[in-house]
Amino acid sequence: MRGTQFAELSAFVAVAEQRSFSKAAAQLGISRPGISEMVRSLEERLGVRLLNRTTRSVALTEAGERLLADAEPILDAIEKAVDHVNALRDKPSGALRLNMHRAAAALLVGPLLRQFLTKYPDIKVEITADDTNSDIVSGRFDAGIRRGDRIAKDMIAVRLLEDQRALVVASPAYLTRHPPPATPQDLLAHNCVRLRLDWNGSIQQWDFERDGRRLEVAVDGSLILNDWFLVLHAVLDGLGIGYFPEILVSSHLANGRLVRVLNDWSGHFSGVFLFYPSRRQMPGPLRAFVDFMRAHNTIAQSWTD
Repeated sequence: MRGTQFAELSAFVAVAEQRSFSKAAAQLGISRPGISEMVRSLEERLGVRLLNRTTRSVALTEAGERLLADAEPILDAIEKAVDHVNALRDKPSGALRLNMHRAAAALLVGPLLRQFLTKYPDIKVEITADDTNSDIVSGRFDAGIRRGDRIAKDMIAVRLLEDQRALVVASPAYLTRHPPPATPQDLLAHNCVRLRLDWNGSIQQWDFERDGRRLEVAVDGSLILNDWFLVLHAVLDGLGIGYFPEILVSSHLANGRLVRVLNDWSGHFSGVFLFYPSRRQMPGPLRAFVDFMRAHNTIAQSWTD
């Protein structure tokens, strides 16, 4: 297969898998007009339409479906052959661009960066901490890290952190001035420090469960912040009661800077995952990072101790 034909086939497969010329172009690192021209050239050479295009969608024709089914195993085999050769290198090298929620950057990745960069000195890492659930493909990131319920179904995901309990906590100073709540409904009489979610602009719900009973409390308070750590500092300073993933407050509970209230009630946060769009054309730095994080995810729960 000639180089031009291989490039056209790779472009077609990327568009077919992403169902988008823009996302495929970002994945392959070429311009959208460039990938569109490559697919059009492939169609002209084959004499058949492979994709039906509209202003809003891309769909495979019958011929496109058949070509995709035949082409994917071929490209997978080529990728595997290249990977086998790359595995003979002593160290992977190149750029690694990651997008992740701020809490994941601080708690899960930050403490391991020195170890990772020491092991892979030829990899250059760029991390964007972003709570907006931005599209890692269009942003040209190699991978992302976020909660499982915020990851698209077509992504490949590696679990880094198990599901977390949501705990209600306050500082001892706050509790000396206010009687602790006995039930979730008692929170309505307290100053609750609330989190505004960057990804959709809403204020986070405070959900609770006990013995199969579930309820949501519409808490109120004088302070709304858009960052977990700002909320945590406000609660540590005695400004109000907070609602957190257990990993974020476990060390403060252990040293007495925070006290858990409503011990019989807890909420739930989905586990945290490292995710990326496709195994095909997986660069060496990303493969090294995935393997590294997979090997270290068993100690995630202790990183804040």
